[in-house]
Amino acid sequence: MSTTVFERQRPDERVVAQSLEGSRLEVFWLDDLPTRSAQPALTATVHADLAVVGGGYAGLWTALLAKRRDPSTRVVLLEGRRIGWAASGRNGGFVEATLTHGAKNGEQRFPDELATLDRLGMQNLDEIEATVHDEGWRCDFERVGSFAVATEPYQVRELAEAHDGDTERFYDAAAMQREIASPTYQGGLLSTRDTALAHPGKLASELLRACLEAGVEVFEHSPVTGLRAETDAVLLSTKPGGVVRAERVALATNAFPSLLKRYRLHTVPVYDYVLMTEPLTTEQLASIGWQGRQGVADTANQFHYYRLSADNRILWGGYDAIYHYGGRIRPEYDDRPTSFQKLASHFFTTFPQLEGLRFTHRWAGVIDTSSRFCAFHATAHSGRVAYSAGFTGLGVAATRFAANVMLDQLAGLETERTSLAMVNQMPLPFPPEPATFPAVQSVRWALDRADHREGRRNLFLRTLDAVGLGFDS
Repeated sequence: MSTTVFERQRPDERVVAQSLEGSRLEVFWLDDLPTRSAQPALTATVHADLAVVGGGYAGLWTALLAKRRDPSTRVVLLEGRRIGWAASGRNGGFVEATLTHGAKNGEQRFPDELATLDRLGMQNLDEIEATVHDEGWRCDFERVGSFAVATEPYQVRELAEAHDGDTERFYDAAAMQREIASPTYQGGLLSTRDTALAHPGKLASELLRACLEAGVEVFEHSPVTGLRAETDAVLLSTKPGGVVRAERVALATNAFPSLLKRYRLHTVPVYDYVLMTEPLTTEQLASIGWQGRQGVADTANQFHYYRLSADNRILWGGYDAIYHYGGRIRPEYDDRPTSFQKLASHFFTTFPQLEGLRFTHRWAGVIDTSSRFCAFHATAHSGRVAYSAGFTGLGVAATRFAANVMLDQLAGLETERTSLAMVNQMPLPFPPEPATFPAVQSVRWALDRADHREGRRNLFLRTLDAVGLGFDS
């Protein structure tokens, strides 16, 4: 098998070791926020027209949009820890228009309605941008677009074929070097409208502020331990002893085990690892160009994503996607030295001119991966409970679309959103343990092998593609 550029052009091990010295196992986006007082924990019984479980983007958008549809609705939001502490505070801040985890996945799974999904996804992103600007949300929002870059010759053709001369622009190797200087780049495709960048922690904070101003009752440190449907209400039990009696419930727990057992095999939690550099000096930034500040991702199966922060740090994440036996989510999994060392090595392969730069923060986040690589939506208990999950790493914008889907479903509305096959079809569930762990490892091995064979997928991967079952970060 051939080697990849990240194996052919490895930096000296001392460069990698020095770059990670002194880095803190903390999420930069959360570390960068001002201190705020926690919202109270729920300790009593309350009644609500709508109860939302989960204080990430999906839950916050659902609560906020519910109040904006009808300000008289009593909305209660329950979060087990702090608002935005999980995936919503740990992602790369790519606010993508796609609802299908990219055009290729959408073409494979929803070919008959991809044009509609693309239109709705762009409308959703436009509405997010309008909300941020009209309401003065301070979350470092930039509608700068993104580059997909080819790091191997075989990847160039696919990018060139996607070029439309309008919103998608192809760059050959020389042109790509003039945009962002990296010896690994063989070409690139700039999507000019599909991507915005934001500060994930600030976005969650602004959503929280908007919810509180709209009258949403927010309870932190109130993990929901049980859901029970009765004739006149859906009951949610919380620690340390609270109860919500709700007319309707929206579940936005994503990577964490669903309160509806029937959907617990429809996602698996996958750990994604991230590094953040110290701010680049003027000279360092000039050495790589990047004047357009676009987001970047390479096009291998095991890909990296990276972007500039407002203070010109480089966030560098991806590549490894680690599943732990039993779908366990544990704090000790956040620190994985081999993944951080691999990421740092790949960083200096991509930008050797930045040798000497240090990483200040390292962290991990759990992605709710579904077998179709994009979110699914469902209802339960005679339509009184709605559920969206399985965003598979591109959920920053898609969570707002999911919020509207859940609100439409809970209201019993027939809308363009609720009529979509994507909304009405469920992905295949993952097999239960002990089958899941070896299956995921087999897929990871096969994806790595494809990256070493010019993208050619073996029979195992082609079979999974054919039946609609997959694994991705």
